[in-house]
Amino acid sequence: MKKTIRLILGDQLNSNHSWYDTIDEAVTYVLMEIRTETDYATHHIQKIVGFFAAMQAFALDLKAKKHNVIYLHLNDENNLQSFDKNIEFLIEHNNFTHFEYQLPDEYRVDEHLKSFCKTLSITSSAVDSEHFFTTREELGHFFEGKKTFVLESFYRAMRKKHNVLMEAGKPVTGQWNYDGENRKKLPKNHKPTPPLIFNNDVSEILDEINKTNIKTIGNIDSKNFVWPINRQQSLELLDFFVTDCLHLFGSYQDAMTPNEWSLYHSRISFSMNVKMISPQEVIDKAIEEWKKRPNEIQYNQLEGFVRQIIGWREYMRGIYWLKMPEYASLNYFDNQEKLPEWFWTGETKMNCLKDAIGQSLEYGYAHHIQRLMITGNFALLAGVNPDEIDAWYLGIYVDAIEWVQITNTRGMSQFADGGIVGTKPYVSSASYIDKMSHYCGSCYYKKAIKTGEKACPFNSLYWNFYDKNEEKLGKNPRIGMMYNVWRKMQPEAQGALLEQADYYLKNINNL
Repeated sequence: MKKTIRLILGDQLNSNHSWYDTIDEAVTYVLMEIRTETDYATHHIQKIVGFFAAMQAFALDLKAKKHNVIYLHLNDENNLQSFDKNIEFLIEHNNFTHFEYQLPDEYRVDEHLKSFCKTLSITSSAVDSEHFFTTREELGHFFEGKKTFVLESFYRAMRKKHNVLMEAGKPVTGQWNYDGENRKKLPKNHKPTPPLIFNNDVSEILDEINKTNIKTIGNIDSKNFVWPINRQQSLELLDFFVTDCLHLFGSYQDAMTPNEWSLYHSRISFSMNVKMISPQEVIDKAIEEWKKRPNEIQYNQLEGFVRQIIGWREYMRGIYWLKMPEYASLNYFDNQEKLPEWFWTGETKMNCLKDAIGQSLEYGYAHHIQRLMITGNFALLAGVNPDEIDAWYLGIYVDAIEWVQITNTRGMSQFADGGIVGTKPYVSSASYIDKMSHYCGSCYYKKAIKTGEKACPFNSLYWNFYDKNEEKLGKNPRIGMMYNVWRKMQPEAQGALLEQADYYLKNINNL
């Protein structure tokens, strides 16, 4: 009799996958908590706990539906701590005759499982994870023969192909993109909707992790774990977002303010990235709510959210599969500096970085502008090696899986890919940070001062970055205006800025 063992990875918790349509006595599913996955980066403790909690809940759900399930806990005696060793052991001891897995989202795991299958004496096969709007190769085919990979054209094609917010082949309002309306600063006395958080007790999982020497970062309240750990909670969080947050999501998606870690963001990226909910149902839910409350939810709020899901998320995945593995080592500016020590503690006098890093350590989360224009902006201005910032982003955020993290980090944030993802480096001085946040007013450093004791480090580092990289960036049409400003400065003013930047770079751990 054919006996099949099917591997479920920690980011493949899709209960609607066709695998589970039928209950087959000859099929056994296996999930495993293993050291190769906890140790390939230094992860936030909430990230590891979140994955294990979601995996355990998923396994229990499968068992409740009468599927055969083997679950290997982190410290089980027979856990050999890697996919291949555990699968080999199970095949040998359970007489399985066929091995199946869903296509992984990470290049690293994909290569590992492909190589492993070649060593097996039994048959093997891989199936799609049935989650994304696109295949791995779709973006590459779409841009075949093109020199640039313009997100907007890909986004419009996705809208058309999947008939999202379309009428008779055209966008419902006649306009594709409302990004220009989604850049508002939070009004000073505005109090955002308090976030929906969960109070999951994950103390048993934490106890198991604490029995090991797994290195982690960040904080956790094991009795009140705030992230969703099953499909039901993920759907609750989605419901909360569309009913309580979507009406202001677009307007304030780039806004930042101290002590408000959630604002109007959905925070469903962890749930989506481990596949407890699908991008299709996320978009459907948001559109359904907009149709119910068109007077309360302006169209720009909805379109900005839809663009993130069907545009940006799918685009980043497509770039990943098109450009890996070379993408992981790109370093366009040849930056070599180490990450400042306070990236691991949040102990800096710069308010914006203190808040963004402190929040990341507390919740394993920061929204996209905090990642792009605060931590990422500073790392790029400081000339940090992309390997360093890459590892930090991959480890600290609960939603960070390489396929989405590395393209955002090396591409969008660090411009280490030389312009594959972004058409210009995303750097700024203090003026942009002040425009979009409430950080600067109470900061030790002064936003308007460019040189001197309390000059905001972003100001001199900004001009130092452009000066240092003029050979590579000078002809970029999107930043020509900045070079015009720089070239018109008096040599004394330029020298003072470069001297200030040099001082800050040499004393970076004390900023």
